[in-house]
Amino acid sequence: MKILITGICGFAGFSITKRFLESYSNLQIIGLDNFSRKGSELNISDLTKLGVNLIRGDIRSQSDIDALPKVDWVLDCAANPSVLAGLNGQSSRRQLLEHNLLGTINLLEYCKSNKAGLILLSTSRTYSASELAALPVESSNDRFELQDCNVSGVSTLGISEDFPTTAPLSLYGASKLASETLISEYAECFDFPAWINRCGVLAGAGQFGKADQGIFSFWIHSFREKKPLKYIGFNGSGHQVRDTLHPQDIVPLLSRQMLEPDWEAPKTINLGGGIENSMSLKELTLWCEDRFGQNEVLASQDKRPIDAPWIVMDSTTAQKAWNWSVKTKIEQILVEIANHAETHSGWLKITN
Repeated sequence: MKILITGICGFAGFSITKRFLESYSNLQIIGLDNFSRKGSELNISDLTKLGVNLIRGDIRSQSDIDALPKVDWVLDCAANPSVLAGLNGQSSRRQLLEHNLLGTINLLEYCKSNKAGLILLSTSRTYSASELAALPVESSNDRFELQDCNVSGVSTLGISEDFPTTAPLSLYGASKLASETLISEYAECFDFPAWINRCGVLAGAGQFGKADQGIFSFWIHSFREKKPLKYIGFNGSGHQVRDTLHPQDIVPLLSRQMLEPDWEAPKTINLGGGIENSMSLKELTLWCEDRFGQNEVLASQDKRPIDAPWIVMDSTTAQKAWNWSVKTKIEQILVEIANHAETHSGWLKITN
């Protein structure tokens, strides 16, 4: 099987590629990356050693896509993954939409022409930002706990695929939701297989963590380097909760989706660590203190746009349809990142 992986030098693309090639011997992987993310070129050497045919190109460029060889499947890991992209004045709105939406259109035209299947790594941020912000929570034991509510698609297990996707989402979320819609339409109209996997927070060693993306990596590396940190929003409590998932855990599911394109399963599913793999920033701080000692963490009264107190992904649909489950526990993920931080001094400077 021949697979094109876009954004292959990013954290998700690289991690998935590595696990694919460790697990399956009959794959030929072509990697596409424009290396716009600082630090992404660090993965070139390892990918080359793994036998990946690495191509410098941009999914926004139709001519770059037209020049690609024919493959059986496209795994789209290329995106601007920041929920604040285009909102905080530090990134271009046009570039965000070109990366996340125009790039999808170009890949869809490629799949149509080559009868290739397409799998999108989408995001939990396709769910309504206003509905997420309004979830009833209470502080308990250094974290927010979800309270009883009548919102469709939410339970103590997390956010399911039935949760509202109504605007506002964020420009990032809107671009991914639009991509999902186009993928579904193209697949139906032009008869090629497509799967959409909405992922929660991905985390692990080697991630290019920032405050607005890759928060677990950013927090642990910052703690290790004794850089001041800040709880933003929610009265500076640090009680906001996210779940986390290691990209390597997605690979068995991706493999089945490629090998069984006609499987009777929902085309759009959630993938996340779930409530057992969730943690608040305050809890993460306490974990870091045990590992690295004390560090300054300030309580800020500032508010961050499009923020939410509690996002945990409910992956019940994936479990029922594909017998998929999380293998890497949150403690393993944190230890992996911490070990990487201890052996890669100055990682934040290299990748930010």
